[in-house]
Amino acid sequence: MSEALVRRLTSAERQTNNPNLRPRDAATLLILDRSEAGSPRVLMGRRHMRHRFMPGMFVFPGGRVDPADSRVPVVGGYEPAVAEKLMHAMKGPKTEARARAFAVAAVRETYEEAGVLVGAPAEIAWTGKGDMEAFSSRGLLPDLSPVRLIARAITPPRRPRRFDTRFLAVFADAIADRLPEGTGPSGELEDVHWLTLDDAKKLELPTITLTIIEELQARLARDPELAPETPVPYYHWKGKGFVREEV
Repeated sequence: MSEALVRRLTSAERQTNNPNLRPRDAATLLILDRSEAGSPRVLMGRRHMRHRFMPGMFVFPGGRVDPADSRVPVVGGYEPAVAEKLMHAMKGPKTEARARAFAVAAVRETYEEAGVLVGAPAEIAWTGKGDMEAFSSRGLLPDLSPVRLIARAITPPRRPRRFDTRFLAVFADAIADRLPEGTGPSGELEDVHWLTLDDAKKLELPTITLTIIEELQARLARDPELAPETPVPYYHWKGKGFVREEV
């Protein structure tokens, strides 16, 4: 299967005449709901049609890591094996604060886009800024302990936008609260739904999103609890195409 996924990513249509930008750190959160029999459901939303980047496509909530994400206090830390994987081949400064920012960014973006707050009761008094105020006003902090790494992918060179994305996952029992509207305050995602992985694959998806879903299905089949030590795929461009390494 892995060879087929690499070939599909490599052959996907691309614009390659852009300046070669440095990839920016990004993080995405896959929330898995196992409350119903059968396949777990994952939270996804359709990007607003006004967006220039992937308009109308279904994606997991997530986005770019902001500098402030590394300064947000958290409850608990990553499992050691997860932290090690997140810092593997890290471009630029290799610090624990930067690794911590991946999960904080994914949690923050999940609230902004889907109205779901993933976290735990705060052990300290704190005041969040911007959208993180929604967490502090509820006495919540992001919790790193249930976070698992599913995959990492770096956008190929000479694309109009480049991201070094960590695809993270938690089970739905990590949800502390959610907005009644069923969407987030940013309005970036419409039609937010819980979907089985098979149903999600039938939607209009970016190629990398489809790839991550298939990687997740394969992992759940052999590792249903998402053990921290399980090797994860790392997709990056080398020479004339993608390569898939395991971390």
